[in-house]
Amino acid sequence: MIVKPVYKKLFQSGRLKQLASQLEEIARECTLCPHRCGVDRTRTKSGRCRSGFLPIVSSWNAHFGEEPPLVGRRGSGTIFFTNCNLACIFCQNYDVSHLGYGKEVSCRDLALMMITLKEKGCQNINFVTPTHMVHTIVKALLIAVPMGLNLPLVYNSGGYDSVETLRMLEDVFDIYMPDLKYSEEKIGHCLSGVKGYPETAMNAIREMHRQVGDLKMDEERIAYRGLLVRHLVLPDGRAGSRAIIDFLSGLSRHTYLNIMDQYRPLYRARECPEICRRVTIHEIDDTVDYARKAGMTRVIF
Repeated sequence: MIVKPVYKKLFQSGRLKQLASQLEEIARECTLCPHRCGVDRTRTKSGRCRSGFLPIVSSWNAHFGEEPPLVGRRGSGTIFFTNCNLACIFCQNYDVSHLGYGKEVSCRDLALMMITLKEKGCQNINFVTPTHMVHTIVKALLIAVPMGLNLPLVYNSGGYDSVETLRMLEDVFDIYMPDLKYSEEKIGHCLSGVKGYPETAMNAIREMHRQVGDLKMDEERIAYRGLLVRHLVLPDGRAGSRAIIDFLSGLSRHTYLNIMDQYRPLYRARECPEICRRVTIHEIDDTVDYARKAGMTRVIF
């Protein structure tokens, strides 16, 4: 099965170029994410993402630790952007998301990364923490598509995404892979430093599902379009996992859900006594069992 990525049509019609210009203008008074800082990112890095106009990349490689439908036999071509619009006190990649480890590159450099990953045989191009860098991704696509890029694009975010921006990105990304971290407002504020996380993330996921639907895979079980959701189980039910599962099963019982068990109390997590231990096998099993009882058909852990 040969499926053309959706952005190819946008490029051929000229709409991708128009979108690049529109996103660039938004970044000059930035409202790309729900923080809506309003700063001119061509002049300052004072917004919540602490990022200027150009992409900052911490690493890029063929990654084999992602979900099986993304990895296949040749790996997911991941490009890790530095900084984040969340401030999770337990972040396992805090040197990148909080401390700014990475190198500022041009949009042409970003395009060349995509092409190199394609030439290595990767199954897709997987943008990790893309929320604050969508203007650069689209601009880089204008360079990469004429160079032969034809892989599915993955939007791999923390879930704190703007519905307005996502609507602009329709037909750019083939696969959405957001986190859905919390079901309670106060927990999102306490652990990730943002207001309105549950409502914002759930609205974003609804929009993502509207665009791409349930996950679709080819004969080799490699994803080419659709939605995957990640949920990290926290100690003592702090993430509100059952309410999250209720939401996702209501969206579609065929939502591909990765229930993750790798929580560790890293970075500043020990400041919060409720989360300064690892989760137990019982807590994971209970979450998985609840998802299955809710009728969800595509749960991995």
